[in-house]
Amino acid sequence: MSCILHIETSTKVCSVALSQDGGCIFEKSETEGPSHAVSCGVFVEEALSFANSHAIPLDAVAVSQGPGSYTGLRIGYSMAKGVAYGQAVPLIALPTLEICCVPVLLGHDEMEEDALLVPMIDARRMEVYAAVYDRALKTVRPVQADVVTAATYAEWLDRGPVYFFGDGAEKCTQVIQHPNARFLTGIAPLAKNMFPLAERKLAQQDFADVAYSEPFYLKEFQATVARNPLQTLDK
Repeated sequence: MSCILHIETSTKVCSVALSQDGGCIFEKSETEGPSHAVSCGVFVEEALSFANSHAIPLDAVAVSQGPGSYTGLRIGYSMAKGVAYGQAVPLIALPTLEICCVPVLLGHDEMEEDALLVPMIDARRMEVYAAVYDRALKTVRPVQADVVTAATYAEWLDRGPVYFFGDGAEKCTQVIQHPNARFLTGIAPLAKNMFPLAERKLAQQDFADVAYSEPFYLKEFQATVARNPLQTLDK
């Protein structure tokens, strides 16, 4: 019986959950704004107390690795590393955009077989972090920063239906007006949606290095600063 602590802090939503054999046994979330520095630690402490009070040993810690808010990811990653190290359990790093896809794949049975998924994390202006996946969650195009125009996703829209969702999708509705574009609302990366991805990585023993693993956005930040020391990112 596997018990995994899940931490998701990549957007303004802060959420923590415990899963046991893929089912939710504890969940807390804060959706009113970025208060991760306070909420994340409290939620993690409550989750660990719940597991201890029910004599459930922790088997792994899963964390959302980005892209997303620089500050939010730093908080979530630091918390996940600390728990993994302190509890002597492995760390599982999950791509944030794949986490966004889980409720779409599980909750939209009517989706066309040839549909593609484009989860979006909001950046600045008309910029988003996005990737393109098929319904098997195989990568059609890897994560990258996009400046959204009517032509940005035309290659895939011309082939068939494309579902856009995430906190970066709403601002694209007036720009992407292709007949094959579908927009889903209310989709955010949440800890409770990490369960199937984390369980799969646990079964495969696919773990991140507790000492050296870093969130995606931190790597992007470091690369940007290396290219242009005068440029800063306001995430």
